[in-house]
Amino acid sequence: MNDHFEKAGELKALLNLREKENLCPLACFSHTALRRKNEEFAANEYRQAFSTDADRILNSLAFTRYIDKTQVFSLIDNDHLTHRVIHVQLVSRVARTIGRYLGLNEDLIEAASLGHDIGHTPFGHDGERFLSELTHGHGAGYFHHSVQSIQFLDRIEKNGKGWNLSLQTMDAIVCHNGEVHSMRLAPQQNRSFTEFDAWLESLRYKAVCDEIPMTLEGCVVRMADTISYIGRDLEDAIRLKLVRREDIPEECSRVLGQTNGTIVFTLVTDLIKTSLNQPFIGFSDPVSTALKALKTFNYKYIYKNPVIKKHLSSIGDIFSFLFEKYMTDLEKGNPESMIFTDFLSGMDSKYLDRHSPPEIVRDYISGMTDSYLIRQAPAHLRPKSIDHV
Repeated sequence: MNDHFEKAGELKALLNLREKENLCPLACFSHTALRRKNEEFAANEYRQAFSTDADRILNSLAFTRYIDKTQVFSLIDNDHLTHRVIHVQLVSRVARTIGRYLGLNEDLIEAASLGHDIGHTPFGHDGERFLSELTHGHGAGYFHHSVQSIQFLDRIEKNGKGWNLSLQTMDAIVCHNGEVHSMRLAPQQNRSFTEFDAWLESLRYKAVCDEIPMTLEGCVVRMADTISYIGRDLEDAIRLKLVRREDIPEECSRVLGQTNGTIVFTLVTDLIKTSLNQPFIGFSDPVSTALKALKTFNYKYIYKNPVIKKHLSSIGDIFSFLFEKYMTDLEKGNPESMIFTDFLSGMDSKYLDRHSPPEIVRDYISGMTDSYLIRQAPAHLRPKSIDHV
């Protein structure tokens, strides 16, 4: 056994040396990873720190629930539409490709990519908006799925003990906001855990969460989030006949292309060329301008399209009903309530001591899959799936 540990330690030392020889000087090296708690076995662990983070996220219960969470389109019977689990894999793939060419830490990139949307509510950004209104109204601050990702991974998983992920991974997860357009991102200064926790708490009282990562790897993940959804959402919308390919603005078609594959290739290639050997991650001026225009087009004709919103008319009612129901169950201490049997059962006492009833309800509802949320609702509120928009 001791020989095994010694060989494992030697292997990790070899991998750390390989990083030193091959990665860009501005990369985040695995040996710099910071954790809240020291782990006795870490010295004899053959995996490097960020590789361990990726494995832990992949094996989390929250990651498993990605499979039944909305990306953009909900309640439509079409097996070819993108779900959250596909989006996350696309982000990981795109971000690792960029990281490889820029000489960055692919393990950190993978860990952050896999975990970046774990805090998403059922029914995507619509669900996030519904839940944020409820949490804010009950004094628990605004709801941000990026902040909630850390809540799951650091404070809820493993019965409230969390996965003890590295600070760099969690920082990249919180700062992944790909909805905001950024031409160029330069990492912010390093944070300590004390600064991170205080900063994380402050974000609950900000209407918009748009923080900058402290590593180049985190900046890559944020850009890859945009690259992975912008053309893919367009293809889904064309499949549903919400838009036509010829509707894409001429500037976007000329600079970026008209298909998801071409758009991704153009954006990735430009990002690599512009960012190579630079202390930032960014696009060239013409590509950034075209990307911003495509985002504007998508928001107007896809994300804000009333045709797809009308199918979600009862989802907000379900969020409100369940929030009030679970608040009442907590107040009355109803042991038969699902919030006790499915969520709080076996939870570490520290979790209960540190969270208010609205925060507990927030954590329970945000972790639900689309179908689980619907199953908890009374029959008269349950929406029906449709086969077309």
